[in-house]
Amino acid sequence: MVEIFLRTLPFFAIIGLGYWAGRSRFFTEDATAYLTKFVFYFALSAMLFRFAATLPFAEIFNGRLVLGYLLGTMAVYLFATFVAWIRGLDIPTAAVEAQCAAIGNVGFLGLPMLALLLSEAAIGPVMLVLAVDLVVFSSLIVILINAGRDGRLGLATLRLIGLGLAKNPMIVSISAGMLWSAFQMPVPDPLNDFLTLLGGAATPGALFAIGASLASKSAERVQIAAWLSFCKLVIHPACVAIALIWLIPVATFPASVAIAAAALPVAGNVYMLAAHYRVAPHRASAAILLSTAASILSVPVVIAWLATL
Repeated sequence: MVEIFLRTLPFFAIIGLGYWAGRSRFFTEDATAYLTKFVFYFALSAMLFRFAATLPFAEIFNGRLVLGYLLGTMAVYLFATFVAWIRGLDIPTAAVEAQCAAIGNVGFLGLPMLALLLSEAAIGPVMLVLAVDLVVFSSLIVILINAGRDGRLGLATLRLIGLGLAKNPMIVSISAGMLWSAFQMPVPDPLNDFLTLLGGAATPGALFAIGASLASKSAERVQIAAWLSFCKLVIHPACVAIALIWLIPVATFPASVAIAAAALPVAGNVYMLAAHYRVAPHRASAAILLSTAASILSVPVVIAWLATL
């Protein structure tokens, strides 16, 4: 437990450094936005494409893992939605809370951290988890918010979802890399060196950007944020563990990677969606801030437990 905590500490230390830079205004919100854009569109995309293209396709795609992770994540999503319904929340607000409870920071935090902690073999399962989050649940929140407001699901919403997926660099890079791998095309050395160099900026850049973005988050609605953080850090990995260990069993290593990914704090893009649609942005902001702080201790606990499987 202590050893795992010490191994994860440098990751959170970089997040803390970014937080200080943002809080002290050494890094402005504009600077954070441009750093995030660089990591999102270039560094992280290069890392994802390189790993997807160089790994055998059979090692990347695992249908049982996708189904089990989807089942576990949907369980906590529906549970959070049910609790929100009991509290009398409208559909858009309930959708934001459910998104906080079920969608973790897999791209910016999970991908670099789990690759280093659990070896590069973790990349394949992490990419599948990321793909499920982006394709299924990022689409679901848009559907629920628009349907909750308009009372119906129009073609404009479906078009918006389709364009969003087609323009998402993570989806594009994973898909392109998997196609490259499926056709068993070799990656030329100059291209591999280019992707390695550019992708190397993803880990420190993403972690620093997380911290800098947290500096602008508020700690309002602490009770709600605590509930959503508990869902994300405890209930979500528990549901995924039940699904992947007992309901739809998969091999120990990919199951452990998916459970560890489920234990990550609330993703920053939940706040971006909430702010864009003007639905409970302060609620999402507080959940991101609180869950990220709590994950400094909770993530090592989960990984230590997984080591006993």
